Amino acid sequence: MAYLPAYTYGIIILGTVAWVYPFVPAHRKTPPAHVVNRRSRWGALLQLVAYSVLWQGHFWTRPLPGWRIAVSLLLFALASALSFTSSRALAGQLRLDAALGADHRLVRSGPYAWVRNPIYTSMLLVFGATAVLITPWQLFLICLAFFLLGTEIRVRTEEELLAARFGDEFRNYKREVPAYIPFV
Repeated sequence: MAYLPAYTYGIIILGTVAWVYPFVPAHRKTPPAHVVNRRSRWGALLQLVAYSVLWQGHFWTRPLPGWRIAVSLLLFALASALSFTSSRALAGQLRLDAALGADHRLVRSGPYAWVRNPIYTSMLLVFGATAVLITPWQLFLICLAFFLLGTEIRVRTEEELLAARFGDEFRNYKREVPAYIPFV
């Protein structure tokens, strides 16, 4: 029985830290919210369950060809670039819950010019980067369904708030810019 090399876990840890790091200072700069919709927490819970289940099964005995390492590194790099640019574009509006601050503005610059939800796109990339290293594809598909359901709950909750605050400006943005994947 061949075990996954120890560096596999190093890739996952370093990739995840690189992805999370930009959010920490961005979140600290965010003032308290005035409007909060806690329903988005159900989506976050489903995302967490999906990510946790990725780690189940017999991943420790799977062969690890070089192409999987390369794909994982690429996905982590893309996710980190998106987290950095997204957190920078939000500049003081990054929150864990679906919420709006008193001076909330509709961000359409940086990665928000290409997709409405680049942070969720980056989360999907981290999810995929981890899965390609440790998860059989059958389990990945099940986890992906839960992850996408959780993401959709969070996105709809956030977009309800944005539509209520920004009206036609947000509806036009929503028509012009795809939710997760550029040009799709």
